[in-house]
Amino acid sequence: MKKIGRQTVAFTHPPVIYTAAAVAGKKEAQGPLGRAFDYVQEKGEGSWEQQESALTARAARMALEKASTAPEEVDYLFGGDLLNQCAGTVFGIRDLPIPFFGLFGACATFGEAMSLGAMMIDGGYARQTLCLAGSHFCSAEKQFRFPLGMGTQRPPTTTWTVTGCGAVLLRNEGPGPRITHVTTGMVVDYGVRDAAHMGAAMAPAAAQAISAHLRETGRNLTDYTWIVTGDLGEVGRSLVCRLLEEEGFYPDSRLTDCGLLLFDNHAQDTHSGGSGCACSAITYGAYFHPRLQTGGHRLLLVPTGALMNLTVSQQGESIPGIAYAVAIEGGM
Repeated sequence: MKKIGRQTVAFTHPPVIYTAAAVAGKKEAQGPLGRAFDYVQEKGEGSWEQQESALTARAARMALEKASTAPEEVDYLFGGDLLNQCAGTVFGIRDLPIPFFGLFGACATFGEAMSLGAMMIDGGYARQTLCLAGSHFCSAEKQFRFPLGMGTQRPPTTTWTVTGCGAVLLRNEGPGPRITHVTTGMVVDYGVRDAAHMGAAMAPAAAQAISAHLRETGRNLTDYTWIVTGDLGEVGRSLVCRLLEEEGFYPDSRLTDCGLLLFDNHAQDTHSGGSGCACSAITYGAYFHPRLQTGGHRLLLVPTGALMNLTVSQQGESIPGIAYAVAIEGGM
């Protein structure tokens, strides 16, 4: 059995992350990782939703081009976004002749896509899978919070939805970082109802996935070079540290968050940090993938998501969280 414990899979033949592409918006390019992106969309055309789809199309094609791979050579595409019916992804990849699985894991979608893409390869059902996730600040605000034209004031706990898309091409062989384990998170709900406090809503799910991964693999936090959550921001990171301490794990500086790496919170006025499906996707592609090209490093990437729905939130429902832990080891 490749399943170890309740939530974790250990791969017999760890899939390779052969290429990664990260495309971003103008604000993201002004942050600490600005020079590392493959492409920056200075000014988009059409509606915000059309701009989001354009970012998705570019990231997908760039990941394929880096591998000199035609779309027809890819067995499956896993991807999603924050828009209703995954419209950002669907209209972005509709010209790619690749069998498609549309996913919704909220801001954790990149981890979900990588998990399923890796399982498909290790299970012998595919040789190559394309995994991606994208988001857009304006389209997300329009759908989940308030129209931008209202000029609504954002509280300090709010995170800034990332504009961009990240894509990775997974292969059954070749050079590059390898996905050795995936730990599928459970839906965790601590009763948070504030849509401007996403870090608090997602932190319990992140702690649950990290704790389950460590216990089921027999590893500790010190076995990783980096443990990186998806988009908890400053508030959520402090909460997940407290929750892990209650489980007997004591995080140090190696536990960080993609939303904190992507923006300079104070200089760019992003309040608690970055968020959105693209947050972990483009941070992995721009920052971690190059650092994992050689051996000696081990990353636990834990994209996090708030499984909210505008309708049920208006009806007073809480915001459940989800997280997916993906263990990646440097290539040789």
